[in-house]
This record gives sequence, C-alpha cells and structure tokens, in this order.
Amino acid sequence: MLRFTLLGPVQMTVEDAPLTSIAPRHRAVLAYLLLNPGRVISIERLIDAMWGYDQPDTARSQIHASITAIRKVLRGAGAVRLLETRAGGYVAQPEPGQVDAQEFTELVAAGELRKALDLWSGEALEDVHAHYVTGVRELWNDRRLSAYERLVEGELAAGRHGDLLDELLAQVTANPLREKLNGHLVLALHRAGRQADALAAARSYRTALADEQGLDPGHAFTELERAVLADDPALRLADAAPVVAASPRRSTFLPYDIPDFSGRTAELDRLVGERSAVVTIDGMAGIGKTTLAVHVAHRLAARYPDGQLFIDLQAHTAGREPVDAAAALEVLLRQLGVPADRLPVTLVERSALWRAELADRRVLAVLDNASDAEHVRPLLPGHSDTLVLITSRRRLVDLDGAHALSVDVLGEQDAAKLFERIVGERAHHEPDAVLEVLQLCGHLPLAIRISAARLQHRPRWTVSYLAGRLRDHRRLLDGVSAAFALSYEQLHEAEQRMFRLLGLAPGRDIDPYGAAALAGTSEEEAEELLEGLLDTHMLLQFEPGRYTFHDLLREHARSIAEDDGAVLRLLTYYLHRSRAAMDQLFPDSLSQREGIPQPAAPIAPIRDAAEASAWLDAERSNIIATAVHGPEICLGMLALAMRPYLDRQAHHDDALTLHTLTLQRSRKLGHREFEERALTDLAWTYWRLGEYELAEEHAHQALDACEEAYERARALLTLGNVALRRRQDAQAEQYLMQALDLTRIGADTWGEAHVLGILALVLDRADRPEEARRHLDLALALHRKVGNPAGEAMTLNLLGVVLRHQGELARARTRHEQAAALYRKLGNTTDEAAALNGLAEAAGEPARAVEEHTAALALADLTRNRPEQARAHDGLARAHLALGRSEQACEHGRLALGLYGELGVPEAEEVRTFLEHAGESARQDHPHSVRP
Repeated sequence: MLRFTLLGPVQMTVEDAPLTSIAPRHRAVLAYLLLNPGRVISIERLIDAMWGYDQPDTARSQIHASITAIRKVLRGAGAVRLLETRAGGYVAQPEPGQVDAQEFTELVAAGELRKALDLWSGEALEDVHAHYVTGVRELWNDRRLSAYERLVEGELAAGRHGDLLDELLAQVTANPLREKLNGHLVLALHRAGRQADALAAARSYRTALADEQGLDPGHAFTELERAVLADDPALRLADAAPVVAASPRRSTFLPYDIPDFSGRTAELDRLVGERSAVVTIDGMAGIGKTTLAVHVAHRLAARYPDGQLFIDLQAHTAGREPVDAAAALEVLLRQLGVPADRLPVTLVERSALWRAELADRRVLAVLDNASDAEHVRPLLPGHSDTLVLITSRRRLVDLDGAHALSVDVLGEQDAAKLFERIVGERAHHEPDAVLEVLQLCGHLPLAIRISAARLQHRPRWTVSYLAGRLRDHRRLLDGVSAAFALSYEQLHEAEQRMFRLLGLAPGRDIDPYGAAALAGTSEEEAEELLEGLLDTHMLLQFEPGRYTFHDLLREHARSIAEDDGAVLRLLTYYLHRSRAAMDQLFPDSLSQREGIPQPAAPIAPIRDAAEASAWLDAERSNIIATAVHGPEICLGMLALAMRPYLDRQAHHDDALTLHTLTLQRSRKLGHREFEERALTDLAWTYWRLGEYELAEEHAHQALDACEEAYERARALLTLGNVALRRRQDAQAEQYLMQALDLTRIGADTWGEAHVLGILALVLDRADRPEEARRHLDLALALHRKVGNPAGEAMTLNLLGVVLRHQGELARARTRHEQAAALYRKLGNTTDEAAALNGLAEAAGEPARAVEEHTAALALADLTRNRPEQARAHDGLARAHLALGRSEQACEHGRLALGLYGELGVPEAEEVRTFLEHAGESARQDHPHSVRP
C-alpha cells in the first residue's frame, strides 16, 4: 500500500519501503497538497506557499516541474489518480489510511490518543524547507501536544501518575511555556508524594513565563499551585470502586442465513480463505450475490467478534436513487453503536469517524447492491482487521486493493441441488421436469428459489405441472419474470393487492402503519399481509418491523400495479403522523399547524418525544421520496408539518428539496398560501446555510407575494438577519421593527419573542445596551410563557453577547453556558456551536478561548454551519496571537477570511487587517519564512 508520512520526515513508502526518488522541493509541494486533501490548490497559492515574498522568476516553471516529478513517482507506485489537474489548479485525493496526518486526526477524534501519538517520528515536515512550513509545523506540533495533554489528563485520572513522570519531565523541558503541560507535571509530582518538587516545578514555570513573555500564569494554574501548597485533599485521587468488566457489545445485523443454501463450493472456498480486507462480489441481478455474501458472513462471524454489519445500498432498486455514502455511513455507524448526537453531517467527517471506529475492532461488513467503486470508496476501512464484502451488478475493477469474485448462474448440478433441497422427494421422481424448470428459470437462483418454494407448499402439484405453468408464461414474461408471475398468482387476493401497492411506494422500506395507509386497511391486517409476503419470499426484512423488496421483485410489482389512490393515502398518512410527531417534539408551535386538517380516520398515536424522534429518523427519507415522486397535493401541509424538525436537526438539504418542490407545485396549482409559506421557508433555510443572497432573494419574493401577517413577519425577520449579518444596521432595524409590529398585530407571541431577540442585537450594536437588555428580558419571558425551549436558549445566548459587550464577562459566560446546555438537551448541535463561540469570546483568558472555540468549531463542522465555522476560526486566530503563537494565528485567520469571503460579510476586511498585524508579529519571530 502506498503511504505518505508528514508527521516526521516527509516520505512516500510502498509496502513500508521508502521511495527515495523524489527531490526535497518536490516533497515540499507534495506535502502541501496532502495537507489540503480534496481542495483545489492554484499554482499561485503553491508559489506563495513555497517562497512567500521571495519568489524566483522561475517559480511557475519549478512548480510545473515538481508536479511532473510527483506524478512520475505516483505513476510508478500505481497511484495515478491521487493527483489530478482541475480548472483552478491541482488537487490531491488520497485514500483513507494513506496519510499519517489524516490518520492522526481520526485517531484523536476517536479517543485513541496513544495510538495517534505513536504515528509521530519527529517534528511535522521535519526535512522540508519552504515558506509555509514553519506555521504548519507549529500548528501540527500544537495538535500533537494537545493530544498528549489529553492523554496525560486521562492517565492522571486513572492514577498512573508515577508512570508518567519521566515522560512528562521530558515534554516540559522541550515545551517549558506550555501551561497545561506544566500543570500536569505539578499534579503528577504532588500525587507521587513529591510536594517540594511539585512546588519547584510550579515556580520554574512561573519564572520562565515572566522572563520570556512578561506574563503571570492563568487562574487554573494559580489555583493548582495554591492547592499543592496547602496539600488540598481535593487533589488526591478518590478511592476507586471495583470495576466490573462489561461484556463487549456485539453488533449483529446480518440477514437470515437460509438453511437450504446450495452449491457455490469454489466461491465459498475462495471467500472463506480470503485474506484481503475488501472483496467484491459481482454478477447479474438475481444471481445470488447477496445470498452468497450473507452465507459467507455467517460462516466467518466467529473471526469478527466485534460485529457483523449489513446495509443495502439500493443502487439498482427501481424508482429510487442509490443510498449515498453519507446516508450509508449513518446506518453503519448506528449499527456499531455510535449515538445519533455523535454523527457528523459531512461525508468526509462520517468517513473519518467510520475508519476511527473500526481501527481497533474486528468487524465484518456486507455492503449490498453498490453502483460502482466511487459509491463505496468512502465506506472502506483504514488500517484495521475489518473485512468488507461488497456486492454489485457491476465489476468494480477500479477499486484499488479489492479482490474481485464474479458470480455466474448456477451450474446444472448446483441448480438441481438447490431445487431438490427446497422441494424434497418429488424432485427425484421427475429429473427431466426438474431440468426443464431449471432451464425456464435460467438457472437463476432467485427464480429457482421462488418456483421451488411454491411447489413445496403445493403437495398435489408435480414438477411437470410446475414446468407447464412456467412454460405458459414464457411468451408474456421473459426469464425470471415468469417465476415472479407464478409466485404472485399463488398469493391470496389481499396479498396480491398489497404486493402490487407496495411496488408503488416511493420510499426504501415500509412499516405496517405505512402499509396499512397504502392499502387502506387496518394495521393488524397490513402486518398479517406483510408477514405472509415475507414467508413466501416476496418481501425481505432487514430490521424488525420494516419490510422491503428485492430489486427485481419491486420492479415486477410496479409493472403490474395500478394506483387506486394508494400513494396519496400514504402521503396523507405521512402528513398526519408527521404532525403528531411534531406535536410531541414542538408543543410550543402547535398553533402553526392548526391549518392542517385532522385525519379522516384515526392514526396510530405517538406516545412521547423519544418515539417521535425515532419515527422521524426512520421515515425521513421515505417521506421526502414520497413527496418527490408522489401526487401534487398535500405538499404544502407536509412542509408545514416537517419544517421545525428539518430545521432543528439541520437536515437543510431535505428542507430545500421539500420547500422547493412545494413552491413549484403550489405555483402550478395556484395555491397562493402554500407558495407564500414555501418562499419564507426557503428564505429561512438559505439563511441557516449562510446563503445570504438566496435568502434575501426569496424573502423579497415572499414580501411581494404575502398578505398574511405571520408570513410577512417571517420574511422580514430573515431580511433583518441578513442585514444584521452584513452590518447594515439601520436597514436591519427597519425590517425588524416592521416584523415586530406584524407579530403584535397578529398576536404571534412566538414570533414576537424571536424578533425581539434579534432586534436587541441591533440596539446593542447601536450603543443602546439598556434597550437591548429590556428587549431580551421580554423575549425570554415570552419564550418561557409559550414553552419554547429553543427560543429560550437563543435568548440566553443573545443575553450573553450583550453582557459581554458591557464588560460583564462572568454573567455573559453563565448565560452562554445555560444556552449551550439547553441546545444540547434539545439535540440542536448547530446552535450549540453559537453558544460555545459566545462562551469563548467571554473567556477572558486566551488559553480557555482556544479550548472553547475549538469545541465550537467541531460542532459547526459537523453541521456545515459556515457562519459559526468562520467565527470559531476568527476567535482562534485572535486567541493564538494573544498567546504569542503568530503562525497558528495566521493559519486560522486565513481560514476565517476564506469563510467570511464566501459569506460576503464585513468581517472579512477586519480579518484581513488582523492578518497584516499577525503577519508582522510572525515576521519579527521568523524574519525569513513567514507571510500572512
């Protein structure tokens, strides 16, 4: 395997053998590209990274030469696609596990700190010399020290202070001004009974800090020093209660392994003896790829005690889009036991977490029904003892490192054995008829299994009679469809109808409640019919209580179905069940859903918020699919029902799909009320995504279209938010005052409270703090009056902002902490990031600010919250500069500048000015190597 090391001397290795044919300058270019994976790097940026201000006349040609040389080496290593040319420059796209710096980040995120630190073999980019290196090296060395500090913190908590002392002393000697590191050393010495040495270490740090930077230690270190001097009992380890080892959780999600599996001896021998981490199984539809993969997985289960996982990627499921890699990773991570609140949003982050979770586990994963190599590439493990079996109708020849197995139809003997094992003795009495049935089924395992199962349950049928029935259908239904048609004929009339209607359902799977709505029957009858279809192999079940088709059977069901209003019944069910779920999750906004009519027939109740969340999480993709492919009615009400959930859980892509579709169809059908609401919903969703121009455009369209006060107020609130973000304060106040008037005219307490909170920010920025405080106090009271915890959290967070501007840092932090706790309780990760950024801005100590902005950045990254990502990088830049870390300050400043520039907000100019100042500081520290 080709591997790159950046955490030490920069090297390329193939099967652990270093490649020495790449020159130092070329290594510098390669390292810079690998530090920015997936990003297009322009040649101008590469030149700046290599030389800064001192660019030679031949800089451009040297970069071209470096790229050519790197490609030559990569070509020799069989990695031609790793470095690509794009319109704007070059992009490096390493695979998972190829770059040690990326692996370090994943391991740290997974808490595997010692393993992460063991990747280091020196200073980052140790033997590379280029303009960018100093800042990047300091940034990565800081990450290494932060990981080490976290590791030591855990070791101290576990009582292993004695084992740490020598290592800690060495680290403190190398990094004498690192406060947390010195604090750990002082605590370790104290717990080792060396109080005098602990106090001496504290004095040494205090003296060094004063001599080098003219500063005193922070509050936390001072308190630790005081506690050591007083021999405070709080510093001692509490007596640990005996630990009872918990049984390891085993995640087993494999489908049922059929007892009549037959044949495939050669394939089984190869798969059981396979030692590759990734094996692909390809072949035509119905060939038995899934059955083979599941059978092998069950046989190998004992080798993989940490879990056996399964997911259907639906690449060839009629009428559906394939399950994308991000959604697949959500399912797989949940199967591994990762809680929902730990799941990142972006594909890159989910893929990183997936590899980190697998790093020290022995897991077997079956990825069924993949479209191509790109579909599954993000689902592959890194360095681990995991086995991944991938099935696909397409040969995945470009999946590097995978071993491929192509599956053909069953041979005559294996096909006959499968038929005989299902049918029993009757097959032995009519060998010629058996051969005819097998030929009619095309030796396709799925067709054989369905036909044989029908014969098994018809004791008066002969094999010849079965063959005759199949023969009669061959002109009408080719190949496997003959078997499907025959199996369908033997269903009860109610089962036949359910089978046909299920083929019309746009979602990936269905539960008995949804099937009941689809068929217009009771839940009990629907479940009985579903179980009957499951027993006759017309349906599959991968999760208890949920039913789905094999691809071919779904296509067959759809081909013979006629919609008698079934999809409309299903969409209506989703509408009313969504409303019931929202009423549990968002009781404060019940009045907003009063326009949704009550169901004509009772629907299954949702008992509490937990059940509501579970149902919405399970059905969200089905609801959106039904909205997209279903009838052109109900969408406006469905969007009204779903919008609070989609907004709070940051499912903004689904929100855009639903609201855009609602807008299009409401305009087509002349539903003005739904058009107005769709415009305001789209404006708000674009605002949440940081797409301010689109938010403004849709909000203005809403104002032009809307007459109703509530929707006009929502549009004006969005415009006020956009203007506030752009620091157009007078315009923001005008919009917000109009919105406030409308909420009061319409007696909209919820909306009034929300507008008051945002208006307070305008007043605070206009140096009218008392008015701002009054607005926020009123907003808080109103949110609590209507029982809106999310609004309460928002107002507490805004109070923190105003208090910080007035210099009341302690009270500001209290408010931000309260807001963060409320957001966390609500599962609102995207707004929790804002509260943590506020907490950091009121920290008063740059070291604490770094820690809290870093936590905010992690949450903002998870939810793609660009405004809070920019704010976190901005805060980190300023905190690092205050700590004398000018290179890290410049790095975060550049990231903040890029994000602010994308958002089109005035902070971009402020950061640009900051970078000039930070760059001057950096040049004083490193006069020949740094440029902001």
